Amino acid sequence: MNLFNVYPLYDIELVKAKGSTVWDKKGQEYLDLYGGHAVISIGHSHPTYVKRMTEQLNNIGFYSNSIIISGQQELAEKLGRVSGYEDYTLFLTNSGAESNENALKLASFHTGRKKVVAFSKAFHGRTAGAVAVTDNPSIVAPINDTSHVSFLPFNGLEGLEAGITEETAAVIVEGIQGVGGIQVASDAFLQALRKRCDETGAQLILDSVQCGYGRSGQFFSHQFAGIHPDMMTTAKGMGNGFPIGGVLIAPHIQASYGLLGTTFGGNHLACTAANVVLDVIQEEKLIENASKVGDYIQKELKGINGITEVRGRGLMIGIEVEQPVGTVRDALLFKEHIFCGYSGKHTLRLLPSLAIDQKIADQFLQSLKTVLAN
Repeated sequence: MNLFNVYPLYDIELVKAKGSTVWDKKGQEYLDLYGGHAVISIGHSHPTYVKRMTEQLNNIGFYSNSIIISGQQELAEKLGRVSGYEDYTLFLTNSGAESNENALKLASFHTGRKKVVAFSKAFHGRTAGAVAVTDNPSIVAPINDTSHVSFLPFNGLEGLEAGITEETAAVIVEGIQGVGGIQVASDAFLQALRKRCDETGAQLILDSVQCGYGRSGQFFSHQFAGIHPDMMTTAKGMGNGFPIGGVLIAPHIQASYGLLGTTFGGNHLACTAANVVLDVIQEEKLIENASKVGDYIQKELKGINGITEVRGRGLMIGIEVEQPVGTVRDALLFKEHIFCGYSGKHTLRLLPSLAIDQKIADQFLQSLKTVLAN
């Protein structure tokens, strides 16, 4: 049997990782400024993470949600305190797509409605409900019903009154679009969405899967706008590589037995990973670091020839370049040995560990200057 061939792969096999450095099986060292799609939040193989995950595995790695898993309540209390949403409740999942699926389902249960509003260039996942609200027809299969979904312009203030009505169950939006090119939702846009949802009873879902968990310089990027969504979805950086996701749910949305469910969500290892991440984020002041180092990188980028625009917040950075981004990314990877991502044809995407320092930032900036000059 072979693997189902859906991933275009670089001929690189990583075998070791520490902090923001990774090594391939040939011994080549790389700087990781992408973290496997914003997953590595506190750095590869953080010693506290390794220690506590090993201890947990030596005790118990898994049992289902039919019994008490004390790490779940610990995580809920800790996440509420660190994020500023102590009065919300938490449903644990395994991924960002699953988090968005459950948030959409809860909105429909709560309102008794079906229609959903999403936005241009949105990406919310590849499962049935999540892909239906993703603005990419090429990954929407005929079985994925999209008849209940309408797309409005991202950051557009006009048309919200007509587009969001008393028939709308949910409005789902990314605080900062990742796949869409590191496009930041403006404060005015998010505030207008909150106001219109309040007027119609639609539930506002902030997809914080990529832009959450301190990456923006706030715990959630929408907090710059001073709004409170009805639900927030998380995943990626939540477990620093161990699969875990969650939905933070406002108090007015009530739970009942059997309303939602998952076999693996919130298992012992997943909760240990997530609790360690929050501990390290606090102890090492990584949200403040993301803001400081991110601001430094963005400021320095604006003075480099060949860059036409810099977008983002904190350590979620989009760099618009004049030449095709694939050429730039490949040169950074194979010549400078730096992992980065991309969005679209001209946007380089940085999603590093929140723990990177100015030395790492300067290494990247010098390498990017070299690549763009050639």
